[in-house]
Amino acid sequence: MPGRQSSSGGSGHTSRNPSVQHAPITPSSLRETHTVAHSPEDSGDIDAPGVHYAPSSSNPSPNTYPTHLDTDPAVDDVAADGKTWGIQDLGSRAVTETTSLLRKPFEFVTTSPHAGPCNHGTFSPRLSDSRAESIRSDHSGHGFGGSPPRSSSEYGGGSGNMFGSLLENIGMKNGTGNGKKRMSTTRYLAERHGVTNTTTMYVLYFTYYIPFFAWIRQYRWVHLQGDLIAALTMASFYLPMALSYASNLAHVPPINGLYSFVFNPLIYAILGSCPQMVVGPEAAGSLLVGSVVRSSIDNRQTPEGDDLMHARVAGVVTGMAGAVIFIAGLTRLGFLDSVLSRPFLRGFISAIGFVIVVDQLIPELGLADIAEKMGGVSHGSSIDKIRFLIGNGHKASGITCAVAGISFVVIMVFREMKKRLQPRYPSIAYIPDRFLVVVLSAILSWQLRWDKYGLEILGEVKSTSGNPFPFHWPFQIDHMKHVREAMGTSFLIALLGFFESSVAAKSLGGGEGKDGIQGIALSPNRELVALGVANLVGGCFSALPAFGGYGRSKVNKSTGGKTPMSSIFLSIITIICILYLLPAFYYLPKAVLSSMITVVAWSLIEEAPHDIAFFIRIGGYTELGLMLIIFAATIFYSLTLGIAIGVGLSLLSVIKHSTRPRIQILGRIPGTNRFENAEDNPDKLEFVEGCLIVKIPEPLTFANTGDLKNRLRRLELYGTTSAHPALPRVRSPEHNRNIIFDIHGVTGLDGSGTQVMEEIVRNYRDRGVRVFFSRGPVEGSPIYELFRRSGILDIVGGKDHFVSDVGEALRLTEVEEGSEIGYENLAGDEGGG
Repeated sequence: MPGRQSSSGGSGHTSRNPSVQHAPITPSSLRETHTVAHSPEDSGDIDAPGVHYAPSSSNPSPNTYPTHLDTDPAVDDVAADGKTWGIQDLGSRAVTETTSLLRKPFEFVTTSPHAGPCNHGTFSPRLSDSRAESIRSDHSGHGFGGSPPRSSSEYGGGSGNMFGSLLENIGMKNGTGNGKKRMSTTRYLAERHGVTNTTTMYVLYFTYYIPFFAWIRQYRWVHLQGDLIAALTMASFYLPMALSYASNLAHVPPINGLYSFVFNPLIYAILGSCPQMVVGPEAAGSLLVGSVVRSSIDNRQTPEGDDLMHARVAGVVTGMAGAVIFIAGLTRLGFLDSVLSRPFLRGFISAIGFVIVVDQLIPELGLADIAEKMGGVSHGSSIDKIRFLIGNGHKASGITCAVAGISFVVIMVFREMKKRLQPRYPSIAYIPDRFLVVVLSAILSWQLRWDKYGLEILGEVKSTSGNPFPFHWPFQIDHMKHVREAMGTSFLIALLGFFESSVAAKSLGGGEGKDGIQGIALSPNRELVALGVANLVGGCFSALPAFGGYGRSKVNKSTGGKTPMSSIFLSIITIICILYLLPAFYYLPKAVLSSMITVVAWSLIEEAPHDIAFFIRIGGYTELGLMLIIFAATIFYSLTLGIAIGVGLSLLSVIKHSTRPRIQILGRIPGTNRFENAEDNPDKLEFVEGCLIVKIPEPLTFANTGDLKNRLRRLELYGTTSAHPALPRVRSPEHNRNIIFDIHGVTGLDGSGTQVMEEIVRNYRDRGVRVFFSRGPVEGSPIYELFRRSGILDIVGGKDHFVSDVGEALRLTEVEEGSEIGYENLAGDEGGG
């Protein structure tokens, strides 16, 4: 076979050391590189227009030396013809070859393009061996930290995912089976830095998982005034809002809204990792609770006027939402806030805002009694309610409209004033505008007896059981019908609540600064546990779901709150209010509560135009379509359908994104030793004859390896993954005689991914195709051990087929072209690749 002569010459043996490479006796045309043809007519002979040889320098660089030199450079290598060649002789000999890649066989950049290690591009300059060794050394003394050393037998492929982590946490991890317990990284680092006392470690763990013991030791009198003022300000703003959420949105007794400010802020102050965040009920969560209450009424599971059962249904929803995020925290699912896409959240939250505005128009116009008499209106869709408002608008109560309208305008004016003036005058944040509206309207209603003129008032606020803080375990057997009803809604409440809490916590940070709490690291998993426990306890008292809100937490920060003690003060103030101040809410007009909720709904809608304009500007019509679908489903049908469509489409998007392989075919930039994605600029890159260079830029797991064979097959047939598989073959089979995988991006590998990779490599070798791995894992690393234990290392031909860069792999294939025999069907195209 031409170009495949044995390299065994007069010396009697063949040098298989890739450290000092040599050129074959009869150079092949394998290494000729070509730019892609612009048309079928251009792809004729080698000298046809549109096909160019890669430019190369005939003189070696003055700063070059072998790329993989393991032996003394002065030692001669025995060539295939029996002669000996030194490094300089080999370089000069290679210059006479026609193969362009062999004209500079030992080029290696000895200087870094910039200071420090580099991890970008196809070829990243690497640290010198001496520096790398000093960094890896356990005795370097430079405080680099790191993991404890592990033997190769400790590497396994079964614990790299969530389930493996869970098994390790409960002591069922995969190991060597010799009963030898490996030291944890935390223990290893602690002992290296002098923390050897077990009691000290337990104290550190205890204060980490219960931050109360970390911040209470830092609490000073200087914090007291700011925390107390912040708590009073928040109470004046948000306690009336809690009454509104309970009575108007959740359809439960108003006192149940106050319970959310009794238990949840207190528990979060003990377990939460964001000192300035304050948790409480939100409009979206309250509306979703109300949808479950209405559904239970429609299904005849609870009577229409049974406030006690309505409160218990709310407790079931809150408890289930708390259980969901508590379990998510224990299993370290802090990334769950990324599952819901931004378009889904914007579309759904905007739809909730619209639903709330339409809902509140009925009591704001004084039409609640008429809607109740007609039946079905309060349980209908937003479109049904708009029809009702249009048909009965002439029956609206004048005094109710006036009180609601004036309250709404006053609150909105103060809101805009604070937004514009607070940067210049921070003290304006202390003005309790909503509290003043509530107090003045209650006093006027009491003195002028507006209730006799048709204005509906809140009436007596009390617990339905007579006990101010009734305890009721929500997960009882007789509540299973409500559990089934509330399952999906509770899950969405948990996701939405955690998402908003995450936004608030990340915006506020750890609260560090002047007079702030130091040393409490923000942790999504601890946030899940804290919010889960808080809502589990709240559910036992039939409270509304409570999560961190950015607006509420910003008020806390701007009015002087620096520590979680402001949340504790808020809980104490709410308890005092429940015990002693509830009669003061008797004459509070319901129209005022509705107008306060409408202001909140307005804030949910007002960000939608910005997002819509942004997606139009960037051409994100898929995102706009998703927003429109969710908005329309919620408005025209129900919240439940909007939830189902939104969550379903978001999960499908996540699954599609995570399961699609992102492999790339690489081409060489002319005149360089750099390779880039050939599908981006095919006209500007050279393709190496006889080689398929594939870059895998991501970890390989069970999720994204299912379609890897088909994607590789498309690269073999078409040179791209974008071509439709119905297209006949356009890439010549002889260009697939050597497969080079650039696996620098494979930072993770599980058992399923390893099995698929082994099948792919074995298939190539059975077809006579040689396989090389470029920029692979370091010997002894977990991924390398998976390659070794799965047999991939032996199938490809040993360690020599794992090289440092693509250029070295190409040179190695050229050398082996003249030294290896026995490969058949080099241009074979059977199998699945």
